[in-house]
Amino acid sequence: MSDFNKDIVIGLMFIIGVWCFISGQFIVSTVLFGAAAIYSNILMVRARFKN
Repeated sequence: MSDFNKDIVIGLMFIIGVWCFISGQFIVSTVLFGAAAIYSNILMVRARFKN
């Protein structure tokens, strides 16, 4: 998966999380925000150790 595709996935999870929060689905939005944060942190740690 290229970096662009990973950025798209993280961005979509964040945008959908915001939409769910506005809609009042707080549990779903919390899960999506958490998944986006964990996924982006995993990618950053991999990139740091890769170089």
